[in-house]
Amino acid sequence: MEKHSDENGCRPAQAGSYDTVGSIATNVADGFTMVAVGDLIVSRPLAKGQHPGLGEIVKILHDADVTFGNMEMNIFDIRSFKGSPQAEYGGAFHISLPEIGPDLKAMGFNIVSRANNHTLDWGLEGMRETSQVLDQSGIVHAGVGENLAQAGAARFLETARGRVALVSLASSFTPMSRAGDPAGEAPGRPGLNALRLARSIVVPPEKLESLRQIRDALPDSLPGGRSAPPAVSGAAAERPEDPKDPNRVVVAGMTFKAGDKAGYSYEADPLDVADILRNVRRGKQFSDFCIVTNHCHQPGNWSEETPDYEQSFAHRVIDAGADAYVGHGPHKLRGIEIYKGRPIYYSLANFFYDDHRTPVGADMFAAYGKDPRVDTDAEVTVAEEAKGFDDPVFYESIVTVSRFEQNQLAELRLYPIELGYLKRFANRGVPRLAPPPQAKSILERLQKLSKPFGTEIAIENDVGVIKLRS
Repeated sequence: MEKHSDENGCRPAQAGSYDTVGSIATNVADGFTMVAVGDLIVSRPLAKGQHPGLGEIVKILHDADVTFGNMEMNIFDIRSFKGSPQAEYGGAFHISLPEIGPDLKAMGFNIVSRANNHTLDWGLEGMRETSQVLDQSGIVHAGVGENLAQAGAARFLETARGRVALVSLASSFTPMSRAGDPAGEAPGRPGLNALRLARSIVVPPEKLESLRQIRDALPDSLPGGRSAPPAVSGAAAERPEDPKDPNRVVVAGMTFKAGDKAGYSYEADPLDVADILRNVRRGKQFSDFCIVTNHCHQPGNWSEETPDYEQSFAHRVIDAGADAYVGHGPHKLRGIEIYKGRPIYYSLANFFYDDHRTPVGADMFAAYGKDPRVDTDAEVTVAEEAKGFDDPVFYESIVTVSRFEQNQLAELRLYPIELGYLKRFANRGVPRLAPPPQAKSILERLQKLSKPFGTEIAIENDVGVIKLRS
């Protein structure tokens, strides 16, 4: 087993080694701290502005060895930008000024994920300019690249208490943003590190026979009663119907399966999973602490429950060597699990929701019935929020602080934050510590969401606490 030098204060790796090239054990110096937050949706520099309460948050960010967030913005100067807003975009054209790179660094962020449904809102030009700004700002980022090998690879941050790896992936993404590897003479494709999911609609068993009758009546039904398969999209291709499986039927490209409760079920693409697990294993072999982060909206932004594939997937990446799994995407909090002494955050919601998009692509004006010759970018954004994002819960979240002692997770502290839901449009979306009644409400909701995972969260002085070592 490889032993690390004492110069960085790290303890030698413990049990659980893969072989002579690495170990799945955490290998950081005592007191190693990870701060993890959710989505960074921020369009302007904030560190030097007048934002009451932000300073208290920044202190928490600065006190950590590694401070992580999900970068949902493209960063560039529209005055010199050579790209364009894409016809296929992640629901909104997120854009930020180049000053945001140094600003995030000044606030304490040193590592961010890039794989999400907004990666290619502004095309490859936006993706590449964002990478350049983050590189120049000294912020490590992962999840995008000039081909799949680059997009899926771990990226590394050097800290005083150990080397940190980040593997970033997305199960929610626009179809054409998925990176690809070269094949023969065909070059690789730039984009993001994707985890494709095949979705099934769960219905009561007695409904399947009616669905079979509908399938057989369709003009494109194939011999044997199977509907023609759909073209592969951003998700994994629908699983073909097996005539011997009485509990599954495909109708017009949609898969239905029998279950006790109506809803959605997901199957992760096994090739994507294998590639991700290899990158996690490699990331841990070359680091002391490995973070895996997944941008996952499934089953939808309306849901506070995790999709059925995600728990087993999170367990597999930890078994492969990850020391923490950080989820984000639905803009709402989801539960927390502790698995084999490692934290799993299924969704950390929004950290910044300063979504003052300027400019907004013409496609988004059209989507909300606005006219760019009459209406403003702000009015488009307000119209978007009115159709699904106007609930105060989207402006509530937490800052998580994970502390490790003797290479074991010792304590999680969960600081409730609120993002100014009641403020005027120009001032919303900047976090501050939530006042006591609201903090209690946020933490009680998180207690409920985490209970199915066996996680107990105590509330001490308006802070959530999960203790693992005495």
